This record gives sequence, C-alpha cells and structure tokens, in this order.
Amino acid sequence: MPLLVQKFGGTSVADSNKILAAARRAIRAHQNGNQVLVVVSARGHTTDELIELAKEITEKPPAREMDMLLSTGEQVSVALMAMAIQSLGVPAISFTGAQIGLVTDSFHTKARIRNISTERMAQALNEGKIVIVAGFQGVDEKYNITTLGRGGSDTTAVALAAVLGADACEIYTDVDGVYTTDPRVVPEARKIDRISYDEMLELASLGAGVMHSRSIEFAKKYGVPIHVRSSFSDAEGTWIVSEADAKRLGVTVTGAALAKDEARITLLGVPDRPGVVHAVFHKIAAANIVVDMIVQNVGTDGQTEVSFTVAASDLAETLIAAEAAAKAIGAKGVTHDAGVAKVSVVGLGMRTHTGVATIMFDALAHAGVNIEMITTSEIKISVLVARAAAAQALRVVHKAFALHEWDNASSLPFSPARAQTKIAHRAPQADDNGSMPQAPGMEDLVISGVELDESQARITLFNVPDRPGYAARVFRQIADAGVFVDMIVQNVSTAGNTHLSFTVPRESAERAREAVSNVGQGDVFIEPTLAKLSVLGVGMRTHTGVATRMFGALAAESINIALINTSEVRINVATNVEQGRQGEACLRRAFAVSEESKGA
Repeated sequence: MPLLVQKFGGTSVADSNKILAAARRAIRAHQNGNQVLVVVSARGHTTDELIELAKEITEKPPAREMDMLLSTGEQVSVALMAMAIQSLGVPAISFTGAQIGLVTDSFHTKARIRNISTERMAQALNEGKIVIVAGFQGVDEKYNITTLGRGGSDTTAVALAAVLGADACEIYTDVDGVYTTDPRVVPEARKIDRISYDEMLELASLGAGVMHSRSIEFAKKYGVPIHVRSSFSDAEGTWIVSEADAKRLGVTVTGAALAKDEARITLLGVPDRPGVVHAVFHKIAAANIVVDMIVQNVGTDGQTEVSFTVAASDLAETLIAAEAAAKAIGAKGVTHDAGVAKVSVVGLGMRTHTGVATIMFDALAHAGVNIEMITTSEIKISVLVARAAAAQALRVVHKAFALHEWDNASSLPFSPARAQTKIAHRAPQADDNGSMPQAPGMEDLVISGVELDESQARITLFNVPDRPGYAARVFRQIADAGVFVDMIVQNVSTAGNTHLSFTVPRESAERAREAVSNVGQGDVFIEPTLAKLSVLGVGMRTHTGVATRMFGALAAESINIALINTSEVRINVATNVEQGRQGEACLRRAFAVSEESKGA
C-alpha cells in the first residue's frame, strides 16, 4: 500500500477549524488507499509566545530547558489532530518524537537527527490508523528532549518519509508552492511547477522561506519527492525532485532570492601563504557559526583580503572569533558591515549558458545598485549589496531574467517517483547504563566527490573603481567575445577600489584579456594556468567546518589558495596548476572519497 507523509505547518493548524480541515485532508488521502503519516508543527505563533515567556523569566534561558519548553507546542498539536481525525470516524494515534525513537545528537535547540525507529509507526500504520507525529523534536542518547531548530518540522517530515520509504512527502503551508521569488517583495512572481533539489537548496539558503535547507538535504540524500502545496486549496503546488525530473527546455534561471539579514566580516592584510585561511575558519567553526559567502581574491604584495558573511544575529559572536583569528595570523585588522543583503539568481541552465552574469550586473547597474561582493557556483550567482537597496535589486534582477513571464510549459514530462528504496533502520537498544548508542547519523554530512579542473585560466582586474556598472561593463565585453565564465570573485573595496577575478577556459584566456582591456580602467593580469579544486556534497553549509577541513588539508600540503567561492553543494578553490593533483589527492584523503567517485 502506498505511504504518504503529510506535514502541516503552524498556520495550517492555528485554530480548531484549520485543524479539522487538515484532518479531513489526511482522511481523504487515507480513503484513497494510502497509509498516511501526518507531521504537525506548533499552532500559530505558539513557539514565538513560548520564547517570549522564557525571556520574561531570564534573558539567557538554558538551552536544555528551552527544548523542554518549546517541544510542548507540537505535543498540543498532535493530540488535537488525533482527536479531530477520530471525531470524524477514522482511527488515529499521536506520538511525540521520543515515542517514535527519533534520536538526535545533544546539540540543544539545533539538534541533528541520528536515527529513527520505525517499529511503533509501522505497527500503527499496518493497523489502519493515521499516525500523527510531533515535528521539530526528538531525544538524545540520554533521553533529554531536543529540538531541531528552524524548519525542524519540515526536517522531521522528510526524515520520516526517508526512513519509512514513503512515496512522497507533502508539505502543506500558507502558500501554494515555490515561486520564482518572494511574492511579498515582487508581486508578479510566478509559481514553479517543479524544481531540483540543488536549485531549492540554493534558494532555501538564500532567503526563500518556503522550505528550510536541512529538509531539502534529507530529500536529496534519500531521494524523497517533496510536494509543496497550499493547506487551503487542492491545486497542484511545486514538486522538489531530482535534476533529471526538474529539467526544462530553454530556461537559464529558475528563481531569484534575497537574504536580507546578512552581515559581512573582512580580514584586512591577511598574509598570503598556505594555512592562513584554514586558521581563520578554524576559529569560526569552533564557535559553531554557519558561514555563508566566502570570498578570497588574488593576493598582492604578499597580502590578501578574506571576506565572509554570516547571519546578522551571529555578528557579535563572529567578530570575537574573527578578531582572535586576525591576531593569531598577523592580519592588519577586521572590519564589518551589518547593513548588507545578498541577492542571488539560481538555475540549472547556468551551467551551459553564457551571459547570465552580464544580464544580472546590467540590471543592477541600470538601477544604480552597487555590488560589494560577488561569488558564483555552477548554478548560482550571488552579490552583496547595501540592505537599503536589496528589495529594488531583487525586483530588477527578477525582471531582467523575465521570471515574471515564467512558463511551466517548458518542463519535460514528469511522473513523481521515489528515487531510492527506504533506509534500513532498527530500533536502537539501550546499553547497560540505560543510554542509547550513537548510531551513524542520518543527517551526517555526505561528501559525494572531489573534483580537479586543470583546464582554466584566471583573469584579474586590479584597482577597478568601486561603483555601479563596472562589473556589468566587464562581463558585457566578455559575453560579446563569446567567452564562457566559471568562477567570479569580487571582494569588498578598500580606498574606493577593488579587485575583480574570474576564470575562463584556458584557450579563451587571451580573448578574454583583450575584451576586458577595452573597458579602459584597472590593470589586467592573466594567470594562464590554474587548478580548480572542488568538494561536492549534501549539507555543505549547514554542517560547520566543511570549509575548515578542506582548507586544513590543503594547508598541510603547503598548498596556497588563490581564490575561494562557495555554494550549498560545493566549495571551490583555485591554486597553482603544479599542485592541483597533489591537492586533489589530499582532499580525497581528508574526506574519505575514493577515486571511483570522481565526477559523481
């Protein structure tokens, strides 16, 4: 019998009428011949109210006790949902995270799932009951209640779909799907019928609030199709699926996103030598801070600047770690800007289409929006801009790629299907001391590959003016010359000037140099050979320390890093070509990636 997991968010169970409506939806799925498991969040603004209540008691409530408090919101919801379904004549049973054996690590308020027992859920489903599970919560190996952090109920739902081998996971919310951008900022945004895991991972981390990135990581890792749809209508929503199922014809950019609450930290005068970047991010990772954009440009006179962004709420803690790192490595100082935002475009088609950067930078230039930082991946371009200009930047970029005219007819035929079989998980057995063992974590980082690209060259423009329109002019010339650009890196300006670097196919290097020389400002330098090393995986951003491990492995081999850029699914660095193969080998050892996985 097919198994369907349905997740209802807080707005979908905010009052008794909405709970009954959700119950009827679950019953309809049950009557259609499905086994049904429902995951629910706390009702309405319950979690926010509990947080405020805790703060009335103390400004710094203990994390363990916060988990004890916050988990009660979902417990109320599951009981009410079970009552609603039973009142409508269908058998149902509710469970907390602890009751189904959802075991996490002990990182209170943002725990990660290690293992899930399926026995009680499977028994109830086989008895014909609708099973209701509390989202957002679990227990650690010592039976302390834990919570999964932001987006935790989504993560619970997709994890249960994975471990039970569900055919799909339906996420019911107050919107009817994933849009080309946030319709609250850009009213003309259009709904997307389907999107790949990688595109959704990028958009989720970039500010698209429909889904949290941890749940998408789970879905990608275990091949779970996700259907995001409205609690208040039966219309088709958005399917989040594999790349093969998400492909569409002639579409370069799928969506645009805005992350408003960003803060930028820059280390000035960083010694340009092996091991320095690792020392910086080792300090940051030790504080368990999630870093977003990382940008290091080409060094000059033995020094470079390293910039990175974090959530604005983490700025104070990050500055403490950054100041300590700067002192340890002999950097000249640390600056920061708490008033920045990140605007990004994402799309699978960017891998094969030239001129995407030109369109984006042109749009921003015409709107008078200055670009402070640039970083790219194979399917994403992100720029850092002043927060005051962020909404305008998002609107003009969305319009420039004609996302307001999005046509789902370009999608290829599609039938959602589970990509992998269910995971074999047994119920964990307590040891002689009554503690549960540490099983391999379901939510552990998965590194899928290490890649080496020795076919590129680097073009660097030194001392270019830091003003709107310059990057647009550069990449317009590059596009007109028919040159495909891979990595683009621009760091923050010092003294009104900045450096802009990008990589191109080696055979196009001279053509690219001639094209940018026509722009007429800045000194142009060409590095005809470089090695691009990449680490690919699932959970690259939400697991702190991945970049640290990569940088540390390279430092141990005395391999200097010339450029850095990052994304949700990979970290790229450039170094000299003579050390490329040595770097590839050391990264394979560091991440335990075999030669057979090359290109995976």
